[in-house]
Amino acid sequence: MEKILMRGNEAVAEAAVRAGCRLYFGYPITPQNEISEYLSFRLPQVGGVFLQAESEVAAIHMVYGAAATGARVMTSSSGPGVSLMQEGLSCLAAAELPCVVVNMSRGGPGVGNIQPAQGDYFQAVKGGGNGDYRLIVLAPSTVQELVDLTYRAFYLADKYRNPVEILGDGMLGQMMEPVTFREPEFPPLPPKDWTIRGKGSGPRKWIVCFDLDPKGLEELNLKLQRKYRLLEEQETDYDTFGDPEPEILLVGFGTVGRILKSVVREGKKEGLKLALFRPITLFPFPKAALFEKAKGVKAILVVEMNLGQMLEDVELAVRGKVPVFFLGHTGGVIPTVSEILEHVHGLLREEIRV
Repeated sequence: MEKILMRGNEAVAEAAVRAGCRLYFGYPITPQNEISEYLSFRLPQVGGVFLQAESEVAAIHMVYGAAATGARVMTSSSGPGVSLMQEGLSCLAAAELPCVVVNMSRGGPGVGNIQPAQGDYFQAVKGGGNGDYRLIVLAPSTVQELVDLTYRAFYLADKYRNPVEILGDGMLGQMMEPVTFREPEFPPLPPKDWTIRGKGSGPRKWIVCFDLDPKGLEELNLKLQRKYRLLEEQETDYDTFGDPEPEILLVGFGTVGRILKSVVREGKKEGLKLALFRPITLFPFPKAALFEKAKGVKAILVVEMNLGQMLEDVELAVRGKVPVFFLGHTGGVIPTVSEILEHVHGLLREEIRV
């Protein structure tokens, strides 16, 4: 297939169009503006609609309205903008409406800066809005994977009637790599017989995100939890790389995952037995697979562009069976291969304690 050199932000936008997205609502924020810029001319070419909302709050509620009709719809932003969308995301999850949200995250907290960071892990995986809800969260590490996971995001959103977040960062959105648009073949989806069709199109319907009866609201929550457990059983995904019997297991997601691949390669040249475990689904987190992979290792080193957010899920996954160490930077500082290797040597010399 033809390879095309594309910026990450433009690649995710093109993949969304090819995945059937025909509606986009958003508001500009660096470092993801190329997504909305690209869709502003691309969507009209396929009969779709691009609309720049007056704010991120307005955009996410436009997504709610469009999703209620059964259309494939997307928005995108960065950390501060996604923060403003949290009430809408909670409502989308409660109403079981499918949509895709792309977060090309940046340094924080607050407005922060426009450098790449991973400080939005808690926001994405634990939920920044109110209530017992979860988003499906996918974490690409290359532009090609960003394309592939965009197709998958729309499929999973429809399959589970749930918002899906693609958690990237400013580096992934801005880098250019060759990609191919391999449209995957997914199993058939259930009919969207729940959608609002408009006046004169059948019995009256409405889709709300509340239930004023406590027992009814509890039943909704229990129904959602059953869905989340099913996700954990069927949809976890991860990548591994390196020595089949490592002494040190490196764990990182997204951009850090690609850095850790280089660490494994450089470590091999020095005779080190290293392996990478990279979660692709941040929710559902591949905890069972990580527990198995961690058997027999001396230690786990978690590396993130934050101060220890995925670290908590790694520690829960290994259940105290293996010592877990952490190396992180924040504010847009990117860990280097040499720095991580130095940390690995310290672990092997037992100079670093939990």
